[in-house]
Amino acid sequence: MPAMPDLFQDAESTSRAYSAKHIEILEGLEPVRRRPAMYIGGTDAHGLHHLVAEVLDNAMDEAVAGHASRIEIELGADGTVTVHDNGRGIPVDPHPKVKGKSALEVILTTLHSGGKFNDKVYHTAGGLHGVGLSVVNALSDKLTVEVARDRRLWRQSYARGKPTGKLKRVGEVHNRRGTTVTFHPDPEIFGPHAAFDPAHLFRMARSKAYLFRGVQIRWACAPKLLRSACLGPGEPVPEKAVLRFPGGLRDHLEATLGGRTTVTPGPFAGEARLARDTGKVEWAVAWPEDGAGCLNSYCNTVPTPQGGHHETGLKNALTRALKAYGELIGNRRAGQIAAEDVIDGAGIMLSLYIRDPQFQGQTKEKLSVPDAARLIEASVGDHFDHWLSEDSGRAGALLEHVIARAEERLRRRQARELSRKTAARKARLPGKLADCTRQGPRGTELFLVEGDSAGGSAKQARDRATQAVLPLRGKILNVASASPERARANQEIRDLVQALGCGIGEAYDESKLRYERVIIMTDADVDGAHIAALLMTLFYREIPSLVAGGHLYLAIPPLYRLTQGGNMAYARDDDHKEKLLAAAFKGSAKVEISRFKGLGEMPPAQLRQTTMDPATRSLLRVTIPDSSDAGQKADALRTAKLVESLMGRKPELRLAFIQENARFVRDLDV
Repeated sequence: MPAMPDLFQDAESTSRAYSAKHIEILEGLEPVRRRPAMYIGGTDAHGLHHLVAEVLDNAMDEAVAGHASRIEIELGADGTVTVHDNGRGIPVDPHPKVKGKSALEVILTTLHSGGKFNDKVYHTAGGLHGVGLSVVNALSDKLTVEVARDRRLWRQSYARGKPTGKLKRVGEVHNRRGTTVTFHPDPEIFGPHAAFDPAHLFRMARSKAYLFRGVQIRWACAPKLLRSACLGPGEPVPEKAVLRFPGGLRDHLEATLGGRTTVTPGPFAGEARLARDTGKVEWAVAWPEDGAGCLNSYCNTVPTPQGGHHETGLKNALTRALKAYGELIGNRRAGQIAAEDVIDGAGIMLSLYIRDPQFQGQTKEKLSVPDAARLIEASVGDHFDHWLSEDSGRAGALLEHVIARAEERLRRRQARELSRKTAARKARLPGKLADCTRQGPRGTELFLVEGDSAGGSAKQARDRATQAVLPLRGKILNVASASPERARANQEIRDLVQALGCGIGEAYDESKLRYERVIIMTDADVDGAHIAALLMTLFYREIPSLVAGGHLYLAIPPLYRLTQGGNMAYARDDDHKEKLLAAAFKGSAKVEISRFKGLGEMPPAQLRQTTMDPATRSLLRVTIPDSSDAGQKADALRTAKLVESLMGRKPELRLAFIQENARFVRDLDV
C-alpha cells in the first residue's frame, strides 16, 4: 500500500517559506503606481480623464474660496494637459515637519498631504483626501509645476512621481500669480495609445464654469486634435473659448435642454444658504414636455454621477411641496404622486457647497452626508412652495403634468401585475366567460354584452366553436375620469383584461391576444350607446394597440321589428324604420312594429340572425388615427381632444360640447 502524503509536513514547510522578508512596505507614491484603480477608478478612459479632473478641482477650490477668478486649461498636441489658475499659488517655503523638502514637493510626493483637512484655508473644497495632485504626479511620466508667489516664479519637474531636480527660482514676475501644472499620462500605466478626448475635457471645463458663476475658464486645444472631435451633431469642439456663465445653473440647464418646450414658462431656479451657515445649495429644474430630462448633481464642483443624499433632499423637497399644493387646491389625485413622477423626465441641475463632505471612494462619484438631505429639503422646499404659490397657472400646469406621469406609472404597474397574474394562472379565466372551443385566435370572436340577461341570450345564439361571450355588470367604469387605483381595482376591467390575455398599456402583446375580434354588443338605445362609449374609452386609453391592430368592432343590433303578414324586417333606429316602412312594406295591411327593450328580451334565434351570424350581421370597425402619420396627426389630436371633452373629468367641457352641437339634435331617445 503506497504511503499517504504528509499534509501537515507540507503545510509546515510552506509556513517556514513565508516569513517577514516577504512583507513589502510600499513607500512614497509606489502604492498609486501598483494599484492605480484604487485612486482613479481604473486605467481606462475614465481613469485617464480623472487625472485632469483632479488638477482642475484644485484650481476650482481656489476660485470658490475667492482667491482666483481665472482658470486656463490647454490640451497640447503631444498629449500634455496644462491647467493654470491665478490663485494664491501652492506654498514653496520649506515644510516644518519634513526636512529638506518644500511644501510644494511634499504635496506632490506624499499621499494625504494638503491644506484641506481643516477649514482654515478652504471653507469648502472638492479635494479632501490630500491625494489628488500626488496621484496625478505618480501616474504621469512627466510633470512640471510652476508657482508664481510674491512676484517670484518657481519651477520643479517630476517623472513618475519622483522629482528630477530641486525646486528652482527661475525669475521675477509682476503680473502673474497662481499655480500652473503641466503633465503627460504615463504610457506604462494607461497604454501607449491612450489619449485625451478634447470633447470630454471641454465639457468638463464648461460644467465647472456653469457651477461657479464667478470664474472665467479659458479653453485651448491643439488644432490637430480637433479633426474628429465633436460635442454633438454639427457642433465641433472649439480651438479656443472663454467660458463664463453669469446665470450659473440656470444657464447650464437651458443649454442642456437646447430650446425644448417645457411644461412651465421658465425653470424653477435659485440658491440658498443652508441652516446654521453650513454651506449653500444652488438648483435649476425644468420639466420638458417630451419627458427627456437629465439629472446632473455636484458637490463642491465635483460631479456626483451616482447621486447621494443631496439628490435625495431635492427629490423630497419637490415631491412634498407639489403634493401639498395639490391638497391645498383640493386636487385629490395629487396624493398618488411619488418622487419618480416629479424627477423622472425632469431636467435638473443641483450644486451643493458644504464643509467636509464625505464621498464613497476616492473618485467621489456619490455623496454620503445624511444631513445634506435634511438641510436641502428644508431650504429648497420653502423656495418651491413660494414658486408654486406665485403663479397658479404655472403651478396647475406642472401639477397636471406630474399627475399624468403618476397615472401612467400606475397603469404600467397594473399591466405588469395583470401580466404576471395571467402568466401564473395560465388557463384560469373569469368564471362568467363562456369561452369558445377553437384553439388559437384565428376566426374567433369575443362578444362583450351588458348584464346576465343579454349574456344568456348571446350564449344561446352564439356559435360555440368560434364565439365567446363575456357579460359585464351594468355600466363599466369610466377610466377617463377615474383614478388609476380605482381602475386597477375594478373587477369588470380585471375580468376583461384577463379574458383577452394580451396585457394592457406598454405590456400589450398582440401575440397573446386570445381572439381575432372583440365585439362590443350593447342595446340599440341611449343606455347601450353610453355603455359602448365607456368600453371604447377603456380600449382607447388602456389598450390602444388592440384598436390600432383592427381588432375592435361594434355590433349593430336592431331596435325595431316590423312585420306585415309573412314579411318581416329589422330596423336599427328610427330613420331606418321610416325607410323600411316606405320601401319594404306595401298595401293597406297594418304593419306590426315592436321595439326591443334590450338584447336580453330578444329570442336567441333572432339575436343570432340579426347581430351575431357573420353571414347576416353588420359590424362597425373602431379605428384610431395614426398620430405618427403626418396626414392623420390632426385627426389623432382631434380624437384625443374629443375623448377628453366627452369622457374626461371636466364637466364644463361636456357642457360646451352640448351647447355647440345642440342645434343638430332632432329627436331625443329618452
